[in-house]
Amino acid sequence: MDDKCIMENLLLTTKGVIDLYMHGAIESSTANIHQAFSSAFDDTLCMQDNIYRQMTAKGWYQAENAPQQQVQQTKQKYAPTC
Repeated sequence: MDDKCIMENLLLTTKGVIDLYMHGAIESSTANIHQAFSSAFDDTLCMQDNIYRQMTAKGWYQAENAPQQQVQQTKQKYAPTC
């Protein structure tokens, strides 16, 4: 397994963990549990950002900007109507 594959696996795993922590915070029944999940969520989100930045720096994660026309169409589609 090469470094790129390891980083991709780390990124995917971290994204999955973030999803679990988010749902844990949403569904928590007490303030203490909510705070624990929220804190873990924030820490893991920071970890995900670091992994993403490292992959981007090595050219292993490339994102494309959406065309401006498509952005405007999407904004109009989901704009509040009231």
